Amino acid sequence: MTRFSFRTVGFDLDGTLLDTSGDLAAAANHALAGLGRPALSVAEVIPLIGGGGRHMLAQAVAKTGAVDDATLDAAYARLLAFYEAHIADHTRPYPHVPETLAALRMQGVTLAVVTNKQEGLSRAVLGRLGLLDLFAAIIGGDTLGPGRGKPRPDMLLAMVERCGGPAAFVGDSRYDVEAAQAAGLPVVACAYGYAQGPIAALGADAVIDGFDQVIPALAELDR
Repeated sequence: MTRFSFRTVGFDLDGTLLDTSGDLAAAANHALAGLGRPALSVAEVIPLIGGGGRHMLAQAVAKTGAVDDATLDAAYARLLAFYEAHIADHTRPYPHVPETLAALRMQGVTLAVVTNKQEGLSRAVLGRLGLLDLFAAIIGGDTLGPGRGKPRPDMLLAMVERCGGPAAFVGDSRYDVEAAQAAGLPVVACAYGYAQGPIAALGADAVIDGFDQVIPALAELDR
């Protein structure tokens, strides 16, 4: 069994553990329809994912013109209501996620999720997929209060405070890599996720093509 010294391993959610693109696109299009805006394809929504739901919607709306903050807030509330009702219609774990997480737990590693998605929604989707109980901590974009989401290091520092160190982080976007680097944590980037642009350009300590490579990548970083 591969072993390493990391006491805690944290994971981003969307694009790292779960392919949420279908349900996020459906929720975004529901909100866009309420504004009289055209729908976007899943492929068009994927590059918008990572900075939280409101940021995703703001970018989606901006493709067809600006709106004021009050209108955007109302559209975001519409998005959230739809997404909560359809949170796992299409969402699934990426291949090898359940067994890899179970293997890490068997090694005594504490697992955490650190995501810009709201904490309640993160818990809901993980619960629907039977994965929630694997994690000792779920830190969402609203857990610590406004303005403290990734790429700021605050959420990852909170993860270490709650779960212990040494720790490493696994994510798929610049938000994840920059937050981990700012927090002083080694970071693995997932090439299969929702990164905008070449994954190698993010400057992660390791890059993986599938979740089954998480444990070997962490072991190599540990050396």
